[in-house]
Amino acid sequence: MPRKARIDAPGALHHIIVRGIERRKIFRESADWINFLDRLGTVVLATQTQCYGWALLPNHAHLLLRSGSVPIATVMRRLLTGYAVSFNRKYRRHGHLFQNRYKSILCQEDIYLKELLRYIHLNPLRAGLVAHMKALDKYPWSGHSAIMGKRKNDWQNIDYVLSLFGGKKVHARREYRSFVQAGIDEGKRPDLVGGGLIRSTGGWQQVKAMRQLGIRLKGDERILGDSDFVQRVLDTSDERFERRYFLEAQGYDFGKVVERVAQLLDMPPKDVLRSGKQARTVMARSLVCFWANRELGMSTVEISNQLKIGQSAVSRSSLRGEKIAEENKFSLL
Repeated sequence: MPRKARIDAPGALHHIIVRGIERRKIFRESADWINFLDRLGTVVLATQTQCYGWALLPNHAHLLLRSGSVPIATVMRRLLTGYAVSFNRKYRRHGHLFQNRYKSILCQEDIYLKELLRYIHLNPLRAGLVAHMKALDKYPWSGHSAIMGKRKNDWQNIDYVLSLFGGKKVHARREYRSFVQAGIDEGKRPDLVGGGLIRSTGGWQQVKAMRQLGIRLKGDERILGDSDFVQRVLDTSDERFERRYFLEAQGYDFGKVVERVAQLLDMPPKDVLRSGKQARTVMARSLVCFWANRELGMSTVEISNQLKIGQSAVSRSSLRGEKIAEENKFSLL
């Protein structure tokens, strides 16, 4: 059965789970944890991705991210590829480090954000890496310690998390900790990481009961939310797919995007592709990056090869292009 495409959109909340192949360790010593976190911090800042929670364990990792205009797939590819290469070089190993594709679950924020924060940050305690809450407060390989003020991460959005628990930081931090502690007795939460329809309704018993009543709910393993949320996400995803199909049917490719930008800015197509820091050139290339990535679905690697620039430059240009298109009411069609 073919794998379903990942679902993403600017501003979408994702619970991401990365596992070592055959449950092997992906972190062997402190330097490995630090290496991974340095890369995570660099990529989320560069792509304007919001990080609310995370936990690293010897053979897997959890991340709670909100995507910016750079697709979450691009963010994760940069993070995991770079780390895997450095890990293999360090330990003189070959082959895959991670198990298949990482798992990415798009989540309904108002219902699940706080629950996911608690679930992710309790992982070290459930795994026996720490013995109690006081030890968890200081555990260096989890976002919980940063929220508790024991560690500083300029790439982790601690203020937003605390705002969910109160106005003043001292009070919010106390409320957050109480909320996390209250989840210890819940144990594992398969409803937060398992099959979509089951997650959306609270378990198979609930699903069966609803089916007996003739109630049919929409579910998808890639989405964590109620039935209406799942349907809205899938509809939006279908709309983006149909638009890309329509653009392809109309003959839109990278060259056509360049022609459209040249038309809008009244300049020769060859000047659109020209490197330089002139305002008009930067504007043109930014629009190309934005539309090629967002509308055509081209990866940053493909675009960087076309424009002879780095992937990070493509990501920055795409963000700039989005603002330019919005301010000037430019459209690809």
